[in-house]
Amino acid sequence: MTKAILVLNAGSSSVKYGVFRAEAGNELLMKGVIERIGAGAELREGERHEKLPLSETAGHVDVLQWLATDLSGRIGNIEVVAAGHRVVHGGQEFDHSTLITADVIEQIRLLSPLAPAHQPHNLAGIIALGSVWPDIPQVACFDTAFHRTQPRLAQMFALPRALTAEGVLRYGFHGLSYDYIASQLPKHLGDAANGRVIVLHLGHGASICGMVNRQSMATTMGFTALDGLMMGKRSGDVDPGVIFFLMRDKGLSLKEAEEVISNESGLLGVSGISSDMRDLTASNDPAATEAVDLFCYRAARQVGSMAGAIGGADAIVFTAGVGENAIAVREKILARCTWLGLEIDYAANASGGPRITTHDSAISAWVIPTNEERVIAAQTYELIDGLS
Repeated sequence: MTKAILVLNAGSSSVKYGVFRAEAGNELLMKGVIERIGAGAELREGERHEKLPLSETAGHVDVLQWLATDLSGRIGNIEVVAAGHRVVHGGQEFDHSTLITADVIEQIRLLSPLAPAHQPHNLAGIIALGSVWPDIPQVACFDTAFHRTQPRLAQMFALPRALTAEGVLRYGFHGLSYDYIASQLPKHLGDAANGRVIVLHLGHGASICGMVNRQSMATTMGFTALDGLMMGKRSGDVDPGVIFFLMRDKGLSLKEAEEVISNESGLLGVSGISSDMRDLTASNDPAATEAVDLFCYRAARQVGSMAGAIGGADAIVFTAGVGENAIAVREKILARCTWLGLEIDYAANASGGPRITTHDSAISAWVIPTNEERVIAAQTYELIDGLS
């Protein structure tokens, strides 16, 4: 019987899962993803591609319960001995992964208002697996933990000191992805890996992290995952006065205003067509083109901001679903960053890299696939190995 760790990575519209051997190196045994949750969830696992036998509007809870039951019935000679979960917000309480207890679940639940598009789904995964495998240890791995290396100024908002003391800070997210990319930089960048690297995690959710010595020095997301880049349905940076206007002049309730900023904006709001970059880049509709162009413009602006925060740039890295696969998006962003001294290798970009700048370029740009699940597996194994 092969002992294994099951990893769940529940995002805002998808759930990635992987089964890893429970030993050093964490060999991958099985992986898959369920996408388009809430709009006709679809499973992809190797050659298997099918719609889930659930309603079109089935949410994360139903999807995760189905997945846990489905996996338990077909993993054969694999014994799941532990589970690791991506948890988006760890607040000030968690700066590293931790074994899940009833108290940890409650602390994660209390942080849900700061990540309402993710935290409840992370909890649903923990509860779903607990109902199928009640006796195995489960581990929470936090997206915010990677960014705790940031200097105090990078974490502060210009708010009253009492609020800062209470924890109203820039926490940053996508930390598991950035952690993995940091581990891969030496393979691609050599000595420059420990220099000034700007990583763009571009997916349905999107952010940028400025690293020095492969540690987070600054990031675009803040107190919640709404800040920074334009995203699939989230506005990213917005004048707070817009929210006051929506409530005071347009008569929206707090909940309605939050819905506009969180679920009706971004690519979906600007295009009026879709929150999925694949749909928009394939469309001839001018509104779709404008949404893509705005996404790229906003990303390039933030690259400049990040270069200012970390004192320049030696390399730029694209990762996550859009960053790894959207050729035109990478090209449009880099075209606005030539002032940094980079020269685009258009053929390399079209083929997916990994290096997508010329060898004469003053700084390099790369496409490096992320693997949050492997980071979760490694952190989970480290904790459960310590128990034995």
